[in-house]
Amino acid sequence: MHLTDPASSPDALSYRDAGVDIDAGDRLVENIKPFARRTLRPEVLAGLGGFGALFEISKKFRNPVLVAGTDGVGTKLKLAFLLDRHDTVGIDLVAMSVNDILVQGAEPLFFLDYFACGQLDVATATQVIQGIAAGCEQAGCALIGGETAEMPGMYPPGEYDLAGFAVGAVEKDRIIDGTTIQERDVIIGLASSGPHSNGYSLIRKVIERTGADLSQDFEGRPLGEVLLAPTRIYVKAVLDLMRAVPVKGLAHITGGGLLENIPRILAPTLAAVLHKGAWPKPPVFRWLQENGHVAAEEMLRTFNCGIGMVVVVDAAHQDAALASLTASGEQPWIVGHIRARGADEAQTLVR
Repeated sequence: MHLTDPASSPDALSYRDAGVDIDAGDRLVENIKPFARRTLRPEVLAGLGGFGALFEISKKFRNPVLVAGTDGVGTKLKLAFLLDRHDTVGIDLVAMSVNDILVQGAEPLFFLDYFACGQLDVATATQVIQGIAAGCEQAGCALIGGETAEMPGMYPPGEYDLAGFAVGAVEKDRIIDGTTIQERDVIIGLASSGPHSNGYSLIRKVIERTGADLSQDFEGRPLGEVLLAPTRIYVKAVLDLMRAVPVKGLAHITGGGLLENIPRILAPTLAAVLHKGAWPKPPVFRWLQENGHVAAEEMLRTFNCGIGMVVVVDAAHQDAALASLTASGEQPWIVGHIRARGADEAQTLVR
């Protein structure tokens, strides 16, 4: 009996014929290695290229607790596809996870990403992952691995999805959980860079209904660029703040806006009172509210409305906290205070 080589058949199929280009994946890995290398920390023992990455917990921690967070970019990606801009959504991806673990006092240590598409475009994927590396640099964490999944038929041409997760560490006796927050504590808000990565289904609906031209000038920049501005990463400024003053609570203002995120760090007996006019409303939020005819309360429970991170400190430390945050390049405002919660009263009040 003679065996024939299946590859010699005119009908022979390859993985490339099925829509998966392994060579393209290899080129992508080579493209991103220099970006990942810039994010490395001394604790990285093995990174890109292996089946798993190795990371040694620094000896500077006495009794470390690991804190992990995962997230995506959501429908903000649809705007990136529309504008054919892929260099900033990677920053968004990192920001959403590192800001989340930061609120428990954790220093982000490393990050891994998941990039999924129907057909791999190496140039586009390189831009995305270059942005991920830039976000890791801003957060001081190492990009030590990830996964690129090419899945023909799963995504429309030219589209992709992103997910990722960050792992950080905090000393067990320095975990920030809001349990020390009490009446008369001060609420400090840190400026956002725009809508960050939340509310984009509503943003896209406003664009659709108004027929807005995303190339139109808006405060000196194209409207699309303003809406695509990457999420601000607060890691380095807040870590510096925690070394300067005792921080009682931190809230990352994401989906649910100011109204629903601040209560996540409060005891049921307490309420956060935000002062109207205590911080300037960025023009992009005024544009969204006016053009979408969005109610004021809906704005506050959908968007960050100009405040991307909330910090709670004792009133005695507010001046030192403001000074530290300003020195770190943030724009902080005293936006409210903590008081006892009345019966059947919401936990975030705007007065």
